[in-house]
Amino acid sequence: MPIVAQSTETTDWVSRFADEVIEESERRAPGKPVVVASGLSPSGPIHLGNLREVMTPHLVADEIRRRGHQVRHLISWDDYDRYRKVPAGVAGVDESWGEHIGKPLTSVPAPKGSAHPNWAEHFKASMIDALADLGVEFDGISQTAQYTSGVYREQILHAMAHRGDIDAILDQYRTKKAPAKKQQKPVDEAEVEAAEGSGAAAEDDGSSGSAGYFPYKPYCGNCEKDLTTVTSYDDATTELSYTCNACGFAETVRLNEFNRGKLVWKVDWPMRWAYEGVVFEPSGVDHSSPGSSFQVGGQIVGIFGGKQPIGPMYAFVGISGMAKMSSSRGGVPTPGDALKIMEPQLLRWLYARRRPNQSFKIAFDQEIQRLYDEWDKLDAKVAEGAALPADVAAHSRAVGTAGGELPRTARVLPYRTLASVADITAGHEDQALRILSELDPENPLSALDEARPRYDKAEAWINTQVPADQRTIVRGEPDAELLKSLDEASQQSLRLLLDGLASHWSLDGLTHLVYGVPKVQAGFPADATPKELPAEIKTSQRAFFALLYQLLVSRDTGPRLPTLLLAVGQERVRALLGE
Repeated sequence: MPIVAQSTETTDWVSRFADEVIEESERRAPGKPVVVASGLSPSGPIHLGNLREVMTPHLVADEIRRRGHQVRHLISWDDYDRYRKVPAGVAGVDESWGEHIGKPLTSVPAPKGSAHPNWAEHFKASMIDALADLGVEFDGISQTAQYTSGVYREQILHAMAHRGDIDAILDQYRTKKAPAKKQQKPVDEAEVEAAEGSGAAAEDDGSSGSAGYFPYKPYCGNCEKDLTTVTSYDDATTELSYTCNACGFAETVRLNEFNRGKLVWKVDWPMRWAYEGVVFEPSGVDHSSPGSSFQVGGQIVGIFGGKQPIGPMYAFVGISGMAKMSSSRGGVPTPGDALKIMEPQLLRWLYARRRPNQSFKIAFDQEIQRLYDEWDKLDAKVAEGAALPADVAAHSRAVGTAGGELPRTARVLPYRTLASVADITAGHEDQALRILSELDPENPLSALDEARPRYDKAEAWINTQVPADQRTIVRGEPDAELLKSLDEASQQSLRLLLDGLASHWSLDGLTHLVYGVPKVQAGFPADATPKELPAEIKTSQRAFFALLYQLLVSRDTGPRLPTLLLAVGQERVRALLGE
């Protein structure tokens, strides 16, 4: 049994939702476990926009567990949805996969080279791995398994018996033009893709023809596609006839024993709310407009004797640096992609600190360094007892769950420093350890494992997200021509730096030294504060830094100079600076 942790602060959005959900659950199903839900379609890579569908109820469910209540977080895998399109940029997939459009996702072959039996299982697997790393506890429900085993047979027959009532509800919206609504503007095309929910985004509400309206769609017994039309249905015998518009196949079946079809999405979703007793489920912007599946479902759920869940509309999750990845991958990054370059705690924090209706960005570019700096400052404030209550709550939700803390890096070093070291050492672990052990000579790092997994995440970021022309390559030989052209002031600045290297050889010491050289040259103490200095000193510092970068890496910019100097090593620094 998981350890019941102390409840977190009550000033954050998660606690407020937990209060509402517990109260509503007691009203609807007193004494029973609280049920929250998410829905994911493995129709392609499950991206970071979809992760909000999971993290919002996860955080609420976890807070409810912290308070000692039983709770189930259902993740409904919409793997019995139709295969709608061939996603761009998926390795091992070409246009020939178009022949499978219309089949259930579990009937589509997995991409070439996959170890999984079908398309749905292939894309579910990486998400399941990511959720395990993120500490998300859930009960997974395969809709293929539910439908093909006859679990929903009673609900299907009930929907067919009340098809007129369902049709009347849907008809209220078919002839109405949805009013103009304010909608967040996606940043780019990839974020439009991120706004799509499951295969449910097709918003299918069933077919109406000469035989009437039917909220059920069979998959063809010949070609397996859902391009079928129900031509007749007998309520007394449950005999259903259909024809396939793709291959021409036709058959008559008894629906009370037939398991190769499903309710259309706008009926399927509210049916599941009632069947599972869902109390809390968020919905994306694609399901929030008038006539959309969430809004219509609120009326249809009553036909099944249930109630619509409470839950917020959640906003876009953008990606900083997505343009580069989008062009090469054909889609937005997945949670697994994010976890290659950041620790689970940071990714959890990004979702926990913003209310669901607030959009935010996940950084794959240089912004990740600033985010990590912000996280480390919060970590320190929490340890000191100096953080605000809402920040303490978000931090608590990021570092662990009701079952305990997530594994973390033993020795926390700045991400930007680790990235610089990984960049400069290009995979040489002995060199990386040498540099990192010199960051704090009084408390040296004794093994690289102490800095893991953060070091590995920073190294992966450097290797996969930083363009080759921005990588750092230390010069092999001194720039004799540049050294020879230096004026007396520049030569003096290099001499001051070299004279102080040995006595300042630590991260803090070198920071003090490189910022202090221009101050000393201008006649001020090395430890003079900005308020005590004229504005020109900043100009002198920039010029001095640019000179060092040129002499060390042949560029005007690069990793932070103290880290760069440590990485290059004293002997090589002296040689490259002309000593």
